[in-house]
Amino acid sequence: MSIASEEFEDAAETQARALGMVDAHCVFVKHPIQDANDAQMCEKADAIVDEVIAALRV
Repeated sequence: MSIASEEFEDAAETQARALGMVDAHCVFVKHPIQDANDAQMCEKADAIVDEVIAALRV
């Protein structure tokens, strides 16, 4: 399971296919991340926590 910025969704899918990991789960967080402050990162994390938990249960 991986977490990436939604900006890199196509790249993550391409990499998973190239590595033969087509069933790998990836959750995408709202972009951008690089310049986000702590409060913004917490908001981004809160927005995907349910998806992350679901992906880990598979």
